[in-house]
Amino acid sequence: MMAQLNVVICGGGRTGHLSAVLFKQLPGIRVSLLTNNREVIERHAHAGISALLPEGGTLSAHLDVVSSDPDEALADADVVIITVPAQARPALLHAIAGSLPKHKPVYVGAIPGFCGFDWLAEKALAARPNAVIWGMKDVPHTAYALQPGVSVAMGGAKSTLYVGTHERESGPARQALLAHLQRLYAAPVELLAHYLEITLTPGNPIMHPSVVYGLIGPYAQWHDKPFAEPLCWWTDCPELGAYFLERCDEESQLLCKAVEQRLGVDMSSVLPLKQEIVAAYQEQIRDPRTMLSVLRTNQAYDSIQAPMMKTVDGYVIDKENRAFHEDVAFGLAVLVEMGRRLDLKLSHIEEIFNWNVAYMGGLRSSALDYFPQTWPA
Repeated sequence: MMAQLNVVICGGGRTGHLSAVLFKQLPGIRVSLLTNNREVIERHAHAGISALLPEGGTLSAHLDVVSSDPDEALADADVVIITVPAQARPALLHAIAGSLPKHKPVYVGAIPGFCGFDWLAEKALAARPNAVIWGMKDVPHTAYALQPGVSVAMGGAKSTLYVGTHERESGPARQALLAHLQRLYAAPVELLAHYLEITLTPGNPIMHPSVVYGLIGPYAQWHDKPFAEPLCWWTDCPELGAYFLERCDEESQLLCKAVEQRLGVDMSSVLPLKQEIVAAYQEQIRDPRTMLSVLRTNQAYDSIQAPMMKTVDGYVIDKENRAFHEDVAFGLAVLVEMGRRLDLKLSHIEEIFNWNVAYMGGLRSSALDYFPQTWPA
């Protein structure tokens, strides 16, 4: 009989809800949810949470702990999974650091692990040397239609899950982490050689800002114009958005090559974005020919709405959304700073970053707050 595994999920959003329900289907898994959402906490006192499956049907679960108290949620934690947006991670790590167990390894990771989470966690958990820092390249499933504390809908699943650890972690710690994650996830889990393979994997930090730029940037059809109705991120992606996305992806690949040359890190696992999406979703993509067709015909991306606000004149892109305060301030900022440190000109990435920062009203906080001063030394 396998020993009990105590899993703590930090964050009551879509990924947190779905992960909690799926983990509770497994034998010997104790699941705690740390959230500040009082509605979720109060509802869970007398009802479970359901996951709506893509093929129909539901899975339900009653979690072991749902609390806003880190001491209660993290008691005897083995695996801690952080699912809050990148801009909320610094405060969360500060809040939980003192509550982590001290007497055993505790595996603290982020899903997804982008935006330099390894650097942030190293700094925030300096007083917890028993913490094993890790991240997953992407979410295991897309999730949508969240009703907090009630239900969440499961979307497309990744065919393989890729995990990286902080470069300080030992071989035995990496293997122990892998064993825990293989127990939690149905899909195969593979360990990456270096965390930069996650940090530089193309994803939301170039996807959302590029599409926004293609929708309402200075060359866009809807520049300074409201929309008549809400849009979906990907099924309504304009050709111009796909164009800028491909230019940013090309520059991201140049950045990978510069990192390889400077640091001697094998970045061959970091594929161009279109290849990454096709490899992840496979038959769920009806037309894999071009970037535009991949975005528009990926069933896992169907019905994912862009962040819109209704005004008296129509709909506008919501500049308070995480597409800006996470993907620009904590995602794209990392790429811009890496390019600067490596003396590499990233013309499109810099242009799109600067425009998005101006649109969102400037940076409040960013990944530059914890980007290592000594990198790339």
